[in-house]
Amino acid sequence: MEKYSQFRDRATGIAPFLPVSTPLSAVSTLTHGLIFVFRLPVFLVYALSYFVLFHYLPLPVVARKIALWGMMAIPGIWWVDLQLDGVKRGTLSEQPRERFPHPGSVIAANFTSPIDAVYVAAIFDPVFTVSYPGTRKVQRVGLLGAVMMALGAVQTAPPPNAKLVDIKDLLEEHPDRVIAVFPECGTTNGKAILPFSLALAQCPPDVHMFPVSIRYTPSDVTTPVPGQWLKFLWNLLSRPTTCIRVRIAEGQMNTASRTTNGATATNGATATNGGGDRKQRKATDADVSSDEQRVLDRIGEALARLSRVKRVGLTMKDKEAFVAALNGKKT
Repeated sequence: MEKYSQFRDRATGIAPFLPVSTPLSAVSTLTHGLIFVFRLPVFLVYALSYFVLFHYLPLPVVARKIALWGMMAIPGIWWVDLQLDGVKRGTLSEQPRERFPHPGSVIAANFTSPIDAVYVAAIFDPVFTVSYPGTRKVQRVGLLGAVMMALGAVQTAPPPNAKLVDIKDLLEEHPDRVIAVFPECGTTNGKAILPFSLALAQCPPDVHMFPVSIRYTPSDVTTPVPGQWLKFLWNLLSRPTTCIRVRIAEGQMNTASRTTNGATATNGATATNGGGDRKQRKATDADVSSDEQRVLDRIGEALARLSRVKRVGLTMKDKEAFVAALNGKKT
């Protein structure tokens, strides 16, 4: 993979888009193959039953959460550890409501695998969103959409048919739910944190934004390359267990909420009389103020620290070029 060295971050030397593999001996390959053959039909039937039927039944949220834990139990996914940053083990139940993601708050999670969405749904039952580079808005999706996004095509801009909304609108529409955001706009192999979209800059100043780090052991269940479903299922289903470690930082506030003449400026544009110039608002949608950048940097640094990785400057355009080069070498 050194031939893809141009897709390493220049400052750190980290390559966040290279797939992770675990070498196996001949005996281990045979054993893993037997486990895979046994689990695959069970897992596929269970997952299809959940997403096609069970998810839409008018059942309590706790029933869906139990069903999701059952889905993760089939491939042997074990929730090894959940820890609040700066909180002693065993004192989680003693912490105030504001210390843990709660209805009316936002989760800013790293994005490495389809398991991320299933795990977050099993714990928080959030409203999932898709973030895109160059826009402050997000697209609301369901759990299946969030799962498929992990191995979907690289998106460097919103699709033409995407229905985009502001996070603050979702918070108003769903005051009893957590909003889940994957601000990196795409998946990595878990070895770095990519630059964030501007979606988090649209959070109201009184809303907690919780950086959430999700890490896996072994890490080959990460899916930095789109479309590799078979490889993902093999890595997930062929080994006895996969461990999850979760770290949640203290909630961050959007201290960069900007107002002009008592009215909040939207989409990065200054409020103007008569509703403002739409073309000007569109042109400045990707602009970010220094205060907003500090907020995004603060959340990014917290997420990198929790994940014990570094932040890099590579973006979805770099990932798109990497995928094109990778596919070009195979053809």
